[in-house]
Amino acid sequence: MIPAALELRAVHHVAIIASDYARSKRFYVELLGLKVLAENYRAARDSWKLDLALPDGTQLELFSFPQPPVRPSRPEACGLRHLCFAVSDVEQAKVALEAKGVAVEPVRVDEYTGKSFTFFADPDGLPLELYQA
Repeated sequence: MIPAALELRAVHHVAIIASDYARSKRFYVELLGLKVLAENYRAARDSWKLDLALPDGTQLELFSFPQPPVRPSRPEACGLRHLCFAVSDVEQAKVALEAKGVAVEPVRVDEYTGKSFTFFADPDGLPLELYQA
């Protein structure tokens, strides 16, 4: 019997551990506008878990843990390079973030696709990208 082919359909969620849960919650909910699906305190782990949604259904899980170890987050560090959000207008999104006090890099153009993109960071320095969709 031949096993069925692996059929990945979409990214369901991305998980982020925050150093300051309240600060990161404000950033992702108030500044980026992600929708809160659920928020739970897990007493046994002394940890918060916040489920957030993007309009396409992709979810972001935001966690808190006591004294999480520091992980390199430079774009060239080994591991997850960055989290990218699709937007219809990169320039407009950049202006909106800057109006909220978020530092955003200059807009660049992808040399292979011709699409505009830029980077900014979450409160823990996690590289986030905006990409013209």
